[in-house]
Amino acid sequence: MTTSENTRPIPEHIHRDEDMLSIEEAYCRIMAFFGPLEAQDTPILQAQGQVLAEDVMSPFPLPPLDNSAMDGYALRHEDIVGAGPDTGRDLQVIAHVAAGHLPDTGVEAGSAIRIMTGAPIPEGADTVVPFEETDEVDRKSAGKSLDWISIRAELPEGSNIRPAGEDVREGELVLTSGTAIRSSEIGVLASLGLESVKAIRRPVVAIISTGDELLDPGQPIEPGRIYDSNRFTVAASVLECGGVPKLLGIARDTLEDMNARLDEGLDADMLITSAGVSKGDY
Repeated sequence: MTTSENTRPIPEHIHRDEDMLSIEEAYCRIMAFFGPLEAQDTPILQAQGQVLAEDVMSPFPLPPLDNSAMDGYALRHEDIVGAGPDTGRDLQVIAHVAAGHLPDTGVEAGSAIRIMTGAPIPEGADTVVPFEETDEVDRKSAGKSLDWISIRAELPEGSNIRPAGEDVREGELVLTSGTAIRSSEIGVLASLGLESVKAIRRPVVAIISTGDELLDPGQPIEPGRIYDSNRFTVAASVLECGGVPKLLGIARDTLEDMNARLDEGLDADMLITSAGVSKGDY
């Protein structure tokens, strides 16, 4: 929201010969001074409500390796052809692999590896059969060893395997510059291993209320005076939009006080005054 040398043209239908500006002309004049603020490195959790200042590319595929979508057994499809409830295919369980760990052996003919959701697929395996399609529960109930398992369903080859890069490919554009950063974008940034991101900094908005009739909340009420609510309403709106409100208090109905308050707000990106609905006596 820095000032810009470029100004937007004012539509021809807007009047120019009256003392009071129309809403349309005032809007055009104000917006002519706005442009993007500078970008800054921002921790991802603090960036919520800000806007990305750069494209975000994935540095690696997601998931990074072929992995299991189910708890079950990784095996070769050709070893379970014809398997069913009454035609189980018995396989030797040669290893276990959990999520976050790499398998230290591969699957060979007649073998299976017990695997958990998210764990990398062992070399040689092309299918994962869920626990529910085996006799594991029966074996446990009977106190039998789980060194062997009976597969009781012939699932299609490739079942329950999530291939590497299924969600995001390496080098893929994930988020574009100009994207508003919400909770979902923060989750995506975290999944890419990013702890900070280039984001447009939050604008500082100075806010001034005007009028001798105004009181600050918390002051005793006085006859003929009212509490200043506009300043807080505007400040809350600034917060909702991701800005930083700078409250400059109440300017009394003198040029000196008004000018002093305006000077305090000159270092802000935007300055908003409240009240002054007509020309008054100035």
